[in-house]
Order: sequence, then structure tokens, then C-alpha cells
Amino acid sequence: MTFHKPSTLFLDIGGVLLTNGWGADSRQRAAEKFAFNMTEVEERHQECWNTFEIGKMNLEEYLNEVIFYQPQNFSKQDYIAFMFDQSKPLKGAIEYFIELKQNHGFKVIALSNEVRELNEYRIKKFKLNELFDAYISSCYVGLRKPDSRIYKMACDISQTSPANAIFIDDRILNVEVARNLEIPSLHYTGLESAKEYFETVGFKITANE
Repeated sequence: MTFHKPSTLFLDIGGVLLTNGWGADSRQRAAEKFAFNMTEVEERHQECWNTFEIGKMNLEEYLNEVIFYQPQNFSKQDYIAFMFDQSKPLKGAIEYFIELKQNHGFKVIALSNEVRELNEYRIKKFKLNELFDAYISSCYVGLRKPDSRIYKMACDISQTSPANAIFIDDRILNVEVARNLEIPSLHYTGLESAKEYFETVGFKITANE
């Protein structure tokens, strides 16, 4: 297969740059902290999450359906603060991809499944606009990975042919779908292996003199 020099990075956020916005581990910690029935709440979460993630439900509606459908001994504000606090940077990742962009002139497009309120909090909190040129986020476009249409939309909006992009994601299914669309892709398992990958395909970071 011929390797084309890429012009655009399609980059996942949760699991690559930051922890997942509201993953299973975070929900388990919430159940322990706020002392509610995890099994019952998780069933309700699974019923609502896809709708929430494609922007057809807002945070208030999600919480009303999943947590505050009955009286609780904690406030909605405390629960939201806990949700937001689960987002942490993965060491060195944001800085590395900013350097990669600066060194090689990539367009960097977020291609991520995110709920709107957490997405906007994470963008501001971690200054993601210093890295990303645009956001193809599920909450904005009404599609979520691994739906092939969101990848095609990312190519159309960024005006990038599949062969001239690199897609990076920590979930193998999402990577497999991208590869089936002939988008060169990296299954992200950690920053060091990503650095090795980019060096292998000719994108080293040169230190500033």
C-alpha cells in the first residue's frame, strides 16, 4: 500500500489526550461517593447515553432521567461538579500533539464521541483550541463513532482525502472502521508507541534552537 504524506490528523480526545469524560470507572466512583444503587443507575445510563452523546438530550435531561428521577441526598450541582472533575489530562499527550502540529503543519481535527456540556468544559479547561482547528464531535453533528458517516463528514469538512489523513483512537473498533474507509489509522495504546509510529512514518519532532 502506497503511503501518502498526511496533511490532517483526526484525533480522539478521551483515552488519547484526556481521561474519558464519563466512563464506567467514573460512574462507579460516583456510585461509591454518592451511595446510590449502581446497577439500577447503570441500566438507566445505558438507555440514555447514546441519545445524550449525539446531542439529542442535554445534561439536565440526562441527570433527571438517570439520577434525579427520585429524591437524592445530594444536589445536582455537586453531582455535576463530580462529573466534570473526572476529566484529567493524560501526561504529555496534549503537549506532544501540539509540538507535532507546529513542527509539521498538520490540520488537527477532533473526531470524538462527546456530550456537549463535558466537551465544552474540556475544551476550555485544557485549552484544546491550542491544538484543534475544528471539532467533529458527536454532540454537534448527531453521529457517533463507529458510524462510518462521521468519518466521511470529517474528511468532507476538513477537505482531506482519506489517504491524506491519519486517524488516532484508543478503541480498536473505531480504528477498524477508519481503516475500512482507507484512512491510515493508529490504535492508540500510549504516548510512547504513538511517538514511535510518527517517527517511523517520517514525523519527528525537532527541538527548538
